[in-house]
Amino acid sequence: MGILEKISEIEKEISRTQKNKATEYHLGLLKAKLAKYRSQLLEPSKSAGAKGEGFDVMKSGDARVALIGFPSVGKSTFLSLMTATASEAASYEFTTLTCIPGVIEYKGANIQLLDLPGIIEGAAQGKGRGRQVIAVARTADVVIMMLDATKGDVQRELLEKELETVGIRLNRTKPNIYFKPKKGGGLSYNSTVPLTHCSEKLVQLILHEYKIFNAEVLFREDSTPDEFIDVLVGSRVYMPCLYVYNKVDQISIEEVDRLARRPHSVVISCGMSLNLDYLLETLWEYLALICIYTKKRGERPDFNDAIIMRRGASVEHVCHRIHRTLASQFKYALVWVSSGFQRQ
Repeated sequence: MGILEKISEIEKEISRTQKNKATEYHLGLLKAKLAKYRSQLLEPSKSAGAKGEGFDVMKSGDARVALIGFPSVGKSTFLSLMTATASEAASYEFTTLTCIPGVIEYKGANIQLLDLPGIIEGAAQGKGRGRQVIAVARTADVVIMMLDATKGDVQRELLEKELETVGIRLNRTKPNIYFKPKKGGGLSYNSTVPLTHCSEKLVQLILHEYKIFNAEVLFREDSTPDEFIDVLVGSRVYMPCLYVYNKVDQISIEEVDRLARRPHSVVISCGMSLNLDYLLETLWEYLALICIYTKKRGERPDFNDAIIMRRGASVEHVCHRIHRTLASQFKYALVWVSSGFQRQ
């Protein structure tokens, strides 16, 4: 039995099993096996074959955004509208067959936008070059999931499932679980909060499935078995995602209102260039970028040349960005913030 058949069998078993106190250990074990087989599926083949053409392009600019969606949802039209790059757009599916990069210039920042080929159901198993597309998406800072507003929520659910399968966790933070394998001493299990989803026995079963018998585990939050498996595997990517519903000019105003009120969602129309400014503002917030302007003593700051940094950056980070030797000779800085005129 191949890996795909094993994955299919386990998924059917999980869907058949009722979720209650008596079956939680059985379900935990099945989920651990499922995660193990999925990670094996994503590993590159050991058999030597002709090297295929990759999708990835060199990372450039201040941030990278990946456009993911089914064929013919408007990804190429969106790239052509937002950047100076012309991506071929047509009324038939699979117009884009490789990764096409463009650059959005916004608030002095250069944001790299990648137009990826449309992915289909089963992309995680390699259908339609889905693995290459998803591999590029893992390197992005933010994922824009382009959806057809006329198709309802079907596309969103299918894409979320595909990305979840390959270890991309959208709009979630890494679970606060400390895990460290040891050479001996058995399992050391502790928690700083009451746990409602996991128990010591369940954690032990999951660890045994991965052939780990000596480890230190500390739960700092009430996590599920799936979240513990994510920490155990260690290759999960946690990234913000913006759900962009295109073609809203073809649906009713009530449906537009419903989609716009969903969390992490923006409604646009590439055909009529509607709401693109708001999408750019929202994207800026999701990228968590800030503009820093320098000024000479006694002169006004130059607002045409910004230093783009991530939110949470320190003065030392800014020094390194200007020149690598500046931090070692640095004495002090005068800082003004946009929220007030107080100098610090």
